[in-house]
Amino acid sequence: MNREETPFIRKALLQEPADGGVRCLTCERRCVVAVGQVGWCRTRQNRAGTLYTLIFGAVSSLSCNPIEKKPLYHFYPGSLALTCGAWSCNFACPWCQNAAISKQPPSGGAFILPEEFVEQACRCGCRGTSISFNEPTLSLEWALEVFPLAHRAGLYNTFVTNGYLTEQALELLAQAGLDGMNIDIKGDREAVRRYCGAEVEVVWRNCRRAQELGIWVELTTLVIPTVNDDEATLSAIAGRIAEELGVDTPWHVTRYHPAYRFIAPPTPVATLERARDIGLQAGLRYVYIGNVPGHSGEHTACPRCARTLVKRAGLRVLECLVTPDGRCPGCGEPIAGVGWDGQVRKS
Repeated sequence: MNREETPFIRKALLQEPADGGVRCLTCERRCVVAVGQVGWCRTRQNRAGTLYTLIFGAVSSLSCNPIEKKPLYHFYPGSLALTCGAWSCNFACPWCQNAAISKQPPSGGAFILPEEFVEQACRCGCRGTSISFNEPTLSLEWALEVFPLAHRAGLYNTFVTNGYLTEQALELLAQAGLDGMNIDIKGDREAVRRYCGAEVEVVWRNCRRAQELGIWVELTTLVIPTVNDDEATLSAIAGRIAEELGVDTPWHVTRYHPAYRFIAPPTPVATLERARDIGLQAGLRYVYIGNVPGHSGEHTACPRCARTLVKRAGLRVLECLVTPDGRCPGCGEPIAGVGWDGQVRKS
């Protein structure tokens, strides 16, 4: 196979023989793909009995983004990450906010080698990399080459993900240098099955495993009317975060707007405020309101003395008072996170 003619096509790393074809071991769908066919996500194809990725180095979107956009609020705040997306997804969410790329099969686009991506991140003054926009798990092979190069260049690596990857894939990413993840918790078991076609327990498992592997984890719930905005669901999510991941795990409750095939009205701000209260009542120390620019729920407060430590306006860090060793300057309380040293202190 001539790479110059087919730059996006590489042998898939995680696969095994199976009756009827080849089983993909990248995500928890574990598709068995027959010869000539593609898996559920349409990014893996069986060619003569071997599985290939069709999106190695594929670029549908590329931009320098504030790390707050992921959102990651306790991970190198105020820094920029060169962010790249490819094509397609392994979830079926009808409210997809990035449908133009996540609902598309591999569709060509630009090609970027891992070395070129890292060099561009350095040239742009970014402090790290992020694979996002569509589901980054599908770019596994490319990510595994990017991450060690980024570390050697002094950059961090992040994923914005639905969390539906195999443990084997997650462990390989950690070994390669995945430093931070924002993982979506889309709802309870019934909602995730109905709307995403997936099992939410896999996502919770991977949240726990990521922490065990030393990856910084923040969670996001897009709060959607009629899907996951009821008090029972939000309370259950908050309780599991506190119990299984710890009260220092940041939770972002984010405003939904109608998109793709879902027409429920935008989430009322009052619903998000109630969700935040639920999280705080469950013992979580850092609960944020997202997609409501200018809301006080964007700021980070000391969980001990309530002093405002990080002021944000949308994606901008206006002020950060957390000490370089990660403490409240008023009462000395440790503030959970990574990379408090060296960030933009004030803008």
